[in-house]
Amino acid sequence: MSDPAPENEPRPKRERGDDGGTGPVVELINAAFAYEGVMALDHVTMQAFAGEAVALIGPNGSGKSTLLRGLLGLLPLADGSLKIFGHQRRPGVTEGIGYLPQQESTEPNFPISLRQVVMMGRYRRIGFWRFARAIDRLAVNEALEMTGLTARASARFGALSGGQQQRGLLARALAAKPRLLLLDEPFNGLDQPNRAALLTTLRELKMRGVTIVVTTHDLDLARDVCDKVLLLAGTQVAFGATDEVLTLENLQGAFGDVQVEVDEHRVVIPGHDH
Repeated sequence: MSDPAPENEPRPKRERGDDGGTGPVVELINAAFAYEGVMALDHVTMQAFAGEAVALIGPNGSGKSTLLRGLLGLLPLADGSLKIFGHQRRPGVTEGIGYLPQQESTEPNFPISLRQVVMMGRYRRIGFWRFARAIDRLAVNEALEMTGLTARASARFGALSGGQQQRGLLARALAAKPRLLLLDEPFNGLDQPNRAALLTTLRELKMRGVTIVVTTHDLDLARDVCDKVLLLAGTQVAFGATDEVLTLENLQGAFGDVQVEVDEHRVVIPGHDH
């Protein structure tokens, strides 16, 4: 079957608040989340605007992944308010949201190319039983270029390095053209070249107006690419501009008796294994 004639990318229905779209992309007010009645995270108040990156930082069990699940609509609010794109978060509504999980198992010998993996990010638009259109292929090419993987597009996904696979999964999320991108520890286990490539991608996304929320235990990363930090310890310890939040007092409040060092260049938590 021949491809349909090229067409303009259909614009997703944009959910704008009363401010005409200039307000926060993500807004939580005294938000709380619980699992089966047991409180996992409470008293979270934060805002993230278009083109901003927010780092979620805290020790294991502090509520970082819980908050991501709440933003994804997988975990209902136990209290407070959560708005995405100016509207109350509704379960199951993922339009405009991209997600990169912390780990995703892949069968190394499965005969699928990187390009095919990235095309999966377009399935919501083209459907499982339709052929990719020219506009879908263009979106995939742009996502591969943005993540620096164009030259590896035809390679078998399982043959890529771990870092390249991670960037490929990010490209899959980007192929859907998200306005809000949620990343769960995207830098875990990356070597320096893949880390640098991913940092470049995140900076480019911010320039394009994408809002990024990223969990990380890498405080240098937070300083490098994030505008704001939400520091968690089962509750909100601090939220605000990165340099204002990553202070000795705040970090000790979140990490307890873990040794913390602060100097004018960076913040380090020795021995912290996320």
